[in-house]
Amino acid sequence: MEKINNVTEFIFWGLSQNPRVTKVCFLVFSFFYTVILLGNLLIMLTVCTGNLFKSPMYFFLSYLSFVDICYSSVIAPKMIADLMAKTKAISFVGCMLQLFGSHFFGSTEILILTVMAYDRYVAICKPLHYMVIMDRNRCNSMLLGIWIGGFIHSIIQVALVVQLPFCGPNEIDHYFCDVHPLLKLACTDTYVVGIVVTANSGTIALGGFVILLISYTVILFSLRNHSAEGRCKALSTCGSHIAVVIMFFGPCTFMYMRPDTTFSEDKMVAVFYTIITPMLNPLIYTLRNAEVKNAMKSLWGRKVFLRC
Repeated sequence: MEKINNVTEFIFWGLSQNPRVTKVCFLVFSFFYTVILLGNLLIMLTVCTGNLFKSPMYFFLSYLSFVDICYSSVIAPKMIADLMAKTKAISFVGCMLQLFGSHFFGSTEILILTVMAYDRYVAICKPLHYMVIMDRNRCNSMLLGIWIGGFIHSIIQVALVVQLPFCGPNEIDHYFCDVHPLLKLACTDTYVVGIVVTANSGTIALGGFVILLISYTVILFSLRNHSAEGRCKALSTCGSHIAVVIMFFGPCTFMYMRPDTTFSEDKMVAVFYTIITPMLNPLIYTLRNAEVKNAMKSLWGRKVFLRC
């Protein structure tokens, strides 16, 4: 049977149909996106210029900031522009690209957070072998594996959706192109595709969450043998990681660990992992990390000195 596709573009319903609400959302999310860009760029600049790049933790932190910028940039600019637009349209190709980008950078962020948890496990539980285990070659190999894993995950998602027939309607009850809302518009039975999508996303989201949970549990148990100062420092670092994990993995698990069903709350839940978490990451890692704060002070002091 030949594939039927009469849809050349999709129409978003957006976050709200209320003009007053959309104006407030425009201002709020414009501010949030600016904070995302400036905050994460500051983290990257601090790590690169503050001689922190040699440390595996800051090596992955800089790439986490880069991924946060890319992830939010796939979704936020279009969402913000649509808040003030009469027709919130996106082309079919643009929709598939947004679907690919959101899952590519989203899954990459999950994998980076997982590797960062492993890095903390090695640093706290095997401190004498830390630099041997987490040498630059291994970090580069892990990073390459992260990018490849993210690409494989996202290309599977897009391949499953792009082969579906779309013959109308073309209105998506969301503010960006995601798998479950698109499956609802397909002119065919999507039960099998929905199961595969859920299994694929579940492997990334739930698998990463379980690994993180095990890593931090082992870390917390091992801290009993450390000094009070060592425990405080380790808990401060791990506390920031755990905060990010809860904010990112909680909404992701709610969204993708279920079949192709959608709820009215999905849009608000998606805001947490597409906008809120990328915005809070720089604040969490900066406020809870003395080394980053000192490097930022040094960077700022250098700039002031150069101006004088």
